[in-house]
Amino acid sequence: MNLHFQNLIPEDFNDNSRVWIYQCNRLFTLSEALQIEELLEDFTKTWLSHGAKVKGYANLFFGQFVILMADETATGVSGCSTDSSVRLIKNIEQDYQVNLFERQMLAFVVKERIQLLPMEQLNYAIENNFINGDTLYFNNIVQTKEELLNRWLIPVKESWLAKRFSLA
Repeated sequence: MNLHFQNLIPEDFNDNSRVWIYQCNRLFTLSEALQIEELLEDFTKTWLSHGAKVKGYANLFFGQFVILMADETATGVSGCSTDSSVRLIKNIEQDYQVNLFERQMLAFVVKERIQLLPMEQLNYAIENNFINGDTLYFNNIVQTKEELLNRWLIPVKESWLAKRFSLA
């Protein structure tokens, strides 16, 4: 599985650009992914904040993660423009019958595949060696472009999970 996503992130966006990650509860099919990528492209072309164009970027990563980014060096993203992005995500949820707001589902790379695990099953997964400190984890709480590039896909031992759960 090719986990190199950094080359897909626009270089001309400020490192402090805001990032929102929406993890899907399933892998999108190829035809769904193509449709969603088109929706995301259309959205960023018309994304406005108080009538000003937002320098935005959106893409579907690994067929399962919708990532939105706004470079606020030119135009700040405020309530209404954030609401419009949330509406887009809710429409995707409804149209494709998926969940993009489930924060208790964790994503890991296990055996070259993205595996979702409910948080309440994490201790079991660790105790039975399905997950360990070196397992790659999708840290969806990153908030900036710089964090996305450097802290999105990290070993469990470097994430907030290491403090919360005992890792042998």
